[in-house]
Amino acid sequence: MPEEAVLFERITPHVALITLNRPDKKNAVNIDIAQGLSKAVHTVESDPDLRVAILAAKGNVFCAGADLGEVAAGRGTNCMTETGGFAGFVKEPRTKPWIAAVDGVALGGGFELILACDMAIITETSKLGLPEVKRGLLAAAGGAFRVGISLPRAIANEIVTTGLPLSAERALQYGVVNKVTKAGQAIEAAVEMANEIASNAPLSVTQSLALSRSAHDNTEAELWEMSDKSTIVVMSSDDAKEGPRAFMEKRAPLWSGK
Repeated sequence: MPEEAVLFERITPHVALITLNRPDKKNAVNIDIAQGLSKAVHTVESDPDLRVAILAAKGNVFCAGADLGEVAAGRGTNCMTETGGFAGFVKEPRTKPWIAAVDGVALGGGFELILACDMAIITETSKLGLPEVKRGLLAAAGGAFRVGISLPRAIANEIVTTGLPLSAERALQYGVVNKVTKAGQAIEAAVEMANEIASNAPLSVTQSLALSRSAHDNTEAELWEMSDKSTIVVMSSDDAKEGPRAFMEKRAPLWSGK
């Protein structure tokens, strides 16, 4: 039987590795990847033991965007899901952190998958970009506005209007990614970051992440209201008692996520 287009692996009790697996097609998004990624998101969200997800890809192209064969055949909607949008991912509601681990080229839809993640680690030879304007298209899977959120205004405008790629060095300089590694080490570095996140109280992580994600979309008054509600949720949890107790007893905390 052919391998699945999206591989799902629990690499530690609390960390999942999701891998795009169409390297012969440059991991271009078709119905199999869209449905596979959507399923992976739902699995991560529904499993209380999973705390962090890593999105990676086989081959030297992270993702070439939509499968043009599907588009040319009039099946472009196969590259999307109803709730997740492009690749079943860019719009899919997620409460847990996702880290992109990129070792290669990520242009167009590939870059949009990275921008939809919460953090990213790439290799020094990786290239990111939105070349849609060179083809008379639009980075409509979130790229055209997410670069505006993630990057300084002038740099974001340069990326979306020139269509030229962003080097790993510039991506790190402008905070598009968290870290640049040598070739072949992106997943290893992502696992290290994921384990660091997973060692923290799950409820504290998801509530903190929700606030951070909301920072650009709400007024300060709205953010204070959200923060106050999150504080009540976190401080009334069992883990809010376990954390200080473990600190005083000089041991690693045993988080329940409740």
